[in-house]
Amino acid sequence: MGGQVRVERDGRVGWVVFDHPERRNAISGDMWRQIPEAAETLASDASVRVVVMRGAGDRAFVSGADISEFERTRTGATAAADYDAVSGRAFGALAKLEKPLIALIHGFCVGGGCAIALTADLRYAAADAVFAIPAARLGLGYAPAGLEALANVVGYSAAKELFFTARHFDAGEALRMRLVNAVLPTSELDAYVRETAETIAANAPLTIRSVKRIVNELVQPPSARDPAALAESVRACFESDDYREGVRAFLEKRRPEFRGR
Repeated sequence: MGGQVRVERDGRVGWVVFDHPERRNAISGDMWRQIPEAAETLASDASVRVVVMRGAGDRAFVSGADISEFERTRTGATAAADYDAVSGRAFGALAKLEKPLIALIHGFCVGGGCAIALTADLRYAAADAVFAIPAARLGLGYAPAGLEALANVVGYSAAKELFFTARHFDAGEALRMRLVNAVLPTSELDAYVRETAETIAANAPLTIRSVKRIVNELVQPPSARDPAALAESVRACFESDDYREGVRAFLEKRRPEFRGR
């Protein structure tokens, strides 16, 4: 098997670990197929409130799709379509996760690695992180959905620069184009992300789920939005036990204990 996608749990934080160190955590066909399973495992675990993605070790988040497989799995229109369907299911599973999703980025975040990171709600990078989308150096076509996801984050001009030049961008450049939320010293990144994940996990899950749903809808054209569902997600917050607990805790000057209901 070419690498694996591991699921780990640490209290209320779940982890998706891309583990293929001999290829800088490049995503093989097997790994693309494992990603939806990993996302579903953590989505269905009520004890997990936040999910963090990372690469094994600190040399790479994901250095892209495993190009060594391309001649066999991605050459010709039919093979390319099949490959895109498998990877598309992986991206969709991560993007549709209702729980907050964080990308912890060490080292290389290239090609498919950038696409995976873009499914996250928050992206934090080490100072030595490197970003690139080398499609123009490989001659491959890029799905409109992937370009849209990138442009929604960095804007159309920066998205074109990433694709047109196919060059490496350092962490500082990624921060300036808003591809990442923050850049941390390499030795401090893991602790920072863990602390951030724990902070989020301690907050009201229904509120966070509602905000994530609304923000994701706001990037869609108004005609594609579901106002009734969004209004229902807000109503559910106000009718929840967590809302009552939050108000009581504030008045009693104590930390709330949210239960997600």
